[in-house]
Amino acid sequence: METDSISSSFSYLGRKFSNLNINDDSAAFSDCNSDRSGEFPTASSQSRLLLLACASDNSEELISQLVSDLQSDDIDDKKQAAMGLRLLAKNKPENRIKIARAGAIKPLVSIISSNDAQLQEYGVTAILNLSLCDENKDLIASSGAIRPLVRALKLGTSTARENAACALLRLSQIEENKIAIGRSGAIPSLVNLLGSGNFRGKKDACTALYSLCSVKENKIRAVQAGIMKPLVELMADFESNMVDKSAFVLNLLVSTPEARAAVVEEGGIPVLVEIVEVGTQRQKEVAVGILLQLCEDKTYRTMVAREGAIPPLVALSQTGTSRAKQKSEALIEVLRQPRSGDAAPSARTSV
Repeated sequence: METDSISSSFSYLGRKFSNLNINDDSAAFSDCNSDRSGEFPTASSQSRLLLLACASDNSEELISQLVSDLQSDDIDDKKQAAMGLRLLAKNKPENRIKIARAGAIKPLVSIISSNDAQLQEYGVTAILNLSLCDENKDLIASSGAIRPLVRALKLGTSTARENAACALLRLSQIEENKIAIGRSGAIPSLVNLLGSGNFRGKKDACTALYSLCSVKENKIRAVQAGIMKPLVELMADFESNMVDKSAFVLNLLVSTPEARAAVVEEGGIPVLVEIVEVGTQRQKEVAVGILLQLCEDKTYRTMVAREGAIPPLVALSQTGTSRAKQKSEALIEVLRQPRSGDAAPSARTSV
């Protein structure tokens, strides 16, 4: 499997700029945690029993019964069982291993394919909570969960879509699953959620795309699915609380020529220059890194310079972090060279 990483150095005119990689993405991307959907209606006596079981140390008998109920012909029994397993897995990490060992994963995967939207949502959410345990990830993937999760991501309720994105993110943390998830059609649905979901949906989709797009073929899929439009829109909206996440995803994608063309077409250059001017220190650093990669194509250097990039770059080269200073200096060097259609003397003078 071919994976890409951002280059840690940049050489231009015999000068090498090192340590240019972004290595603080963990501050931008937090893991998807267990579901945040509603709990059981407490009026139900069954619900009270389940809540009591969650507080008990002896849950094996209840887990065994719930796993059995997952295979019932009665849809209400299945729903109650899936809800119960979701709650048990959510509130007690040790239950995640117990539930998987009790044989719950295959019937839960089957439930995810249900045409009943509520039952599908419960199944997706239970699988998400089980996937929080690293030991369960391989078993979930090998049980055929990826395609049903992608279907739920595309067609499920709002909660099912968000939790399916989180579950796919968890599975993508195993490298060999990334291509399987990409080839199962997840990326267009994640791009759609990134553009049209609520805040949680956008965040979860962005995080999953960041994980999946470390694989080159998934980068191409994301660009073909139209990811640049929502990424640029989110980066342009400083009130979205998505500037950092979107910029990190773009920083991954822009290593490909298709992505560079798409970000320019969607008006990304002025947005990136604005971030260099008024963003946070981290946002400025990521934006300069993206512009530096864009300017590997000589075609775009004039466009970047004409957007007024030089003054904020000079300021950042004096006041930014050590990596931001290196990147700014590298980009200034690139932009000071004669560009396509410019005469050498006039290019120097204009800068």
